[in-house]
Amino acid sequence: MTNERRVLVHQNKQALAGSVAARFITKMVDILHEESTANVVLTGGSVGIAVLEAINASAARDTIDWSRVSFWWGDERWVARSDVDRNERQAREALLDHIAVNPENVHPLAASDAGLSLEEAAALYSRQLADLAPSGALLPRFDITFLGVGPDGHVASLFPHGAGIRENEASVISVQNSPKPPADRLSLTRPVLNSSDRVWMVLAGADKASALGLALAGASRDEVPAAGIKGRKRTVFFVDRDAAAEVPENLIAPSY
Repeated sequence: MTNERRVLVHQNKQALAGSVAARFITKMVDILHEESTANVVLTGGSVGIAVLEAINASAARDTIDWSRVSFWWGDERWVARSDVDRNERQAREALLDHIAVNPENVHPLAASDAGLSLEEAAALYSRQLADLAPSGALLPRFDITFLGVGPDGHVASLFPHGAGIRENEASVISVQNSPKPPADRLSLTRPVLNSSDRVWMVLAGADKASALGLALAGASRDEVPAAGIKGRKRTVFFVDRDAAAEVPENLIAPSY
């Protein structure tokens, strides 16, 4: 089994979103040719949602048998389900409401108005992950996990020097006093993200260049959480030219 890290650079955010969307559609068709089902972990953020919009806009969108795909989230803001800042709502509006996905295959994290505490919501999602894992496994087989990367290097809601990035036992954690609003969040943990076959980090903008450069230069996961994330088979950083400003030339993959 190969395990690669590579950086694919695109001209701008629009080209980035379109390229990732096309690559996702092709890869999902390949996966579903080999497997009966697939699991995808979604992310929020402007670039992550732009990718979902580009998938929806693609003429090849429905070459994927969406009825065999399940969706999860890497993290979620602890806001009401109807809140415009909720990752679930943004993903539904960008893609999920427009495809033939089975409702029972969409697995959002609980919202703040669901009648649960933050800790109860984390425990509930952890149980859902375990309940839908293959026999003998603790987690579903995540085929593709999308992640954004913050200017501080955070991924999901795992922030620099926070307890979350050091968590090795729990699969889902509650996050309080987040350095990025809102203060309360839910997040998958690093071991869960690293259980994914493929991790696709998608980021754009000059404000991400330093974090990306540090992550690829071997910074500690405590300092730059993105540095501690690696898919089982492959880890790809899809970036625009601005975000790639501090990436060593030898790490940039040729155009594909």
